[in-house]
Amino acid sequence: LSALLVLRLPTLDRNSWAGFGVLAAGIGDTLRAAMNQSSNNDVLVQQVPSDAISHLGFAPNSNLLVASSWDSTVCCWDVQQNGQAVPKAQIKHDAPVLCTAWSTDGQRVFSAGCDKQAKMWPLGANATQIAQHDAPIQCCKWVQELNSLATASWDKKLRYWDTRTPNPVADLTLPERAYCMDISYPLMAVGTADRHVVLYDLRNPQTPNRTIQSPLKYQSRCITCFPDKSGFAIGSVEGRVGIQHVEARDSAKNFAFKCHRVNQDVFPVTSISFHPVFGTFSTTGSDGNYCFWDKENKQRLKQSERCSQPITCGDFNATGTIFAYATSYDWYKGHEGANPSMKPQIFLHAVKEEEVKPRGKAKR
Repeated sequence: LSALLVLRLPTLDRNSWAGFGVLAAGIGDTLRAAMNQSSNNDVLVQQVPSDAISHLGFAPNSNLLVASSWDSTVCCWDVQQNGQAVPKAQIKHDAPVLCTAWSTDGQRVFSAGCDKQAKMWPLGANATQIAQHDAPIQCCKWVQELNSLATASWDKKLRYWDTRTPNPVADLTLPERAYCMDISYPLMAVGTADRHVVLYDLRNPQTPNRTIQSPLKYQSRCITCFPDKSGFAIGSVEGRVGIQHVEARDSAKNFAFKCHRVNQDVFPVTSISFHPVFGTFSTTGSDGNYCFWDKENKQRLKQSERCSQPITCGDFNATGTIFAYATSYDWYKGHEGANPSMKPQIFLHAVKEEEVKPRGKAKR
């Protein structure tokens, strides 16, 4: 890929993007040819970054997919109706990129990372710097209602940025380094070191609603707000997910469960993504598995075949018909565990309805 290719945005047509998902029950020869490198018979994406993949995200209104990487790049593909991902464009940071976010209209990508900068990339144009911290930026999220980008950093700062001005709209201090963040307006949840979770009501964005301790005993790795804004799911390095509601009246619904464990070995939970139709959710883990879960009925709906590398991140597309996930080394075993011959890969899974639709309460 060149430093930047002109990207022509596809016309929004929900019926056309459903094609790949519809093929899930009987995939044709075109897809089978692309599936020969996945233990799960999932489609292999071509021309992926050369180092560990830190984040994946589908556009909110199309099948454009972006990925950030430790090779300092952000790459974009257009997933076609037959499941093939066509490389479209790429930008580069000055250091590893840790996160990406889409604007609500799907016209811009935001990215941030170890160069302590956040960039705005209007697809089809050049990327420009719009934010700065004093340490790597771990998380960024677009807040349409505030017309601002929220960034959270290892410098223990949460900042809001109007993309038209060079200085932050607000500069807030977190209790510790930021490790994960998500928004389902008006709820924003920021997970930090020392197991703090800071909750914000973005109708009053400069004042924390409250700070709580994670329901999990070990370091937070990922956090995702419920689509109904009533709480969040949080994953830890200890192979466990906590389901936490914001209001005290819902506390009886809180619980935690073990996952991403192989025999006696325990692996980090690397990402959580909610299905846009059924409200069920995915987890990915350093064990090399992805799973789909129903929190209401406390059931696992699907577990993948184990991949040969950790799965570092995953995301559903806007219709929930495709689940994208990345396999690459995530350094949880340090440099001793790195194998240069194992290259990063991105796969597309055609989601079957029975894999993500709640089944009702299990019979005892």
